[in-house]
Amino acid sequence: MRVTSSSHAARRKLMTEHATKGAVVFVIDDDASIRSALKELFETVGLKTELYASGTAFLENRIPDTLSCMVLDVRLPGTSGIQFQKELEEADVEVPIVFVTAHGDIAMAVRAMKAGAVDFLTKPFSNQDMLDAVFAALQHDRVRREKQKSHSTLREYFETLSSREREVLAAVSAGYMNKQIAAELGLSEVTVKVHRANAMRKMHARSLADLVRMTELLGIAKPATMGVI
Repeated sequence: MRVTSSSHAARRKLMTEHATKGAVVFVIDDDASIRSALKELFETVGLKTELYASGTAFLENRIPDTLSCMVLDVRLPGTSGIQFQKELEEADVEVPIVFVTAHGDIAMAVRAMKAGAVDFLTKPFSNQDMLDAVFAALQHDRVRREKQKSHSTLREYFETLSSREREVLAAVSAGYMNKQIAAELGLSEVTVKVHRANAMRKMHARSLADLVRMTELLGIAKPATMGVI
């Protein structure tokens, strides 16, 4: 069956809506016409949109805990977009930002990007450039959320370990041999092996390399020295 360009467009739209289901784009711009135009654009690809005329108005509302990003105007009444970016960071509000401005310069763009902005668009921008920037920002947020969820799961696994299993885990991840760990902790090698196996099982580690990666993600302190046998 021949696939027409309209069929390609319909399929692309369906895939986009599936990947961004439930996502919200926060638009903060003091120009009502810009807010309205962006809302119309985002809704054509199935994105929910919340509109605000200022950063203060945004913070006065409950921020939904869902896949999201922000389209933020650099020049806002009162607090500028760049300043608001810093306020969000200080308030521990993690949302990827796409800056837009009619008066941007290279120094301003560099400052925004260094502070974590995903993109910096100069007005007038094309619809496609805006959509590309927003989808990149949503992907950034998706990756962040997945990492956060993974870290939370690892922490839950780690909490199930006994104090001895945690000691053995730290030593194993630091590269010490079972006999070294046994001598240091006053245990038999068999007991160390049991604790090691239990730790790997409880942490759902498939290999030693997997276990080391987990301890690094959790920031588990490794023993500085151990007696060499």
